[in-house]
Amino acid sequence: EAVGRVREAGHHLAVRVTWEGGDGVRLAREASEAGIARVIAGGGDGTVNEIVGGLMQLASETRPALGILPLGSANDFAGGLGLPEEPYEALRVALETPPRRVDVGTLGDDYFINLASGGFGAQITNSTPAPLKRLLGGGAYSLMGMLKAWNYQPYQGRLRFPDGERNVPLFLLALGNGCQAGGGQQLAPLAKIDDGLLELLIVRHFTSLREMKQLIDELENLPESGDFVEYLQVPWVEFESEHALPLNLDGEPCFHENFRAALMPGALCLAAPEGSALLSHQ
Repeated sequence: EAVGRVREAGHHLAVRVTWEGGDGVRLAREASEAGIARVIAGGGDGTVNEIVGGLMQLASETRPALGILPLGSANDFAGGLGLPEEPYEALRVALETPPRRVDVGTLGDDYFINLASGGFGAQITNSTPAPLKRLLGGGAYSLMGMLKAWNYQPYQGRLRFPDGERNVPLFLLALGNGCQAGGGQQLAPLAKIDDGLLELLIVRHFTSLREMKQLIDELENLPESGDFVEYLQVPWVEFESEHALPLNLDGEPCFHENFRAALMPGALCLAAPEGSALLSHQ
């Protein structure tokens, strides 16, 4: 219905449906080869991630702008941008808003536009069953977190960034270009997608109920740092460990023992709502 309405309003909108992994990359390439000016990713954060990865494989001068139609269970990036949930209004933003240049994150050979999480956060998202995600939306992540919290084992690793390094037992690691993950959890409240900076959230492991409560209280006070939570803004960060760290890039799982995460400033044109909290408005 929404597609029909925007076509009636005069927009030339073609629909392509993904069937399996890799289709988003292929469709982004085909759109560029056909001279398409704007690609709209209809789906959740994983769909957006795959389309972004496809666009980033193209030469910058042939890279279409990106719009987003949020159709997933969590829609964390769309929610952080302040996109409308109603499909027709979201399509209008995707089609009619002048695109702005935004940063794209890199982690090894992978790309992310919203947020990369590691440790406990990635373990929850990677292990939440798809039917449960569809049934409960973002709340499924909280449920799986409660079920897993008492059996969690911390990840030991060394973090390096321009002004220092940390060697800590990790409970959670988050690298934010956008501000939220896991169904609306604000992990990077100062994030802007056009400032060239990653939000680095380091959460140390806890060993008692008292420490767990303090950790939760500190997370609620972000971006302030505390005994268990440290919040920094950095252009890049490196991680080394003897064991693979479970990671989640915009909803897509992966594992890395060593990685470097950084930003490609202004690498992509994005149709975002006017006044979005993720834009610096400079």
